Amino acid sequence: MFIPGVTLRQTLALVEDYNHQSEYYRPQVIASKILWHHGNDYRIYLRLYEKKILTCALDTQHEVHYAVVDSSHAWSRSRSTEIREVAAWGKPDEHELPAGHDDGYLWAINTYWRFEQRDGGTYVECQSISLTRDIPPGLGWLIGSYVESIPRESLGFTLGATRATLMKRRIFAATKLPRGD
Repeated sequence: MFIPGVTLRQTLALVEDYNHQSEYYRPQVIASKILWHHGNDYRIYLRLYEKKILTCALDTQHEVHYAVVDSSHAWSRSRSTEIREVAAWGKPDEHELPAGHDDGYLWAINTYWRFEQRDGGTYVECQSISLTRDIPPGLGWLIGSYVESIPRESLGFTLGATRATLMKRRIFAATKLPRGD
């Protein structure tokens, strides 16, 4: 994805702003915070939410590392360290299910971002590898394409929300420039 008029520095500032990702990436991220940060390394918490045929809320933790290669190139990698399904989400008896004793919507996720500033903006690429429970035999024809569409839609949403947020910031900044009147 290309984001015109946005610098690498502006892009990294947004994606590293984990305390506010629940604002940028809602409704898929409904809570977010930095648990630990040192230099280019983060440990973060995200509460993920997906509603399609079924509703699923997950409390997740991730280790994230950023590398700035030069003034126009950077990359990051994120690895989930803990994923817990939230039962009775949003209700008074909400609670995390023990790992391995849930519905298996998401067991692990690794995400890889690449950033390149050129052509008057920044190119952003995101790839994700996720591990879920197998579809029960006999149900593949019914829900297989649905289950396979979720990661693709999630990546599309994430890239689109990143672009939209950066474009809004760019437009807002342009309207706040001092005028030479």
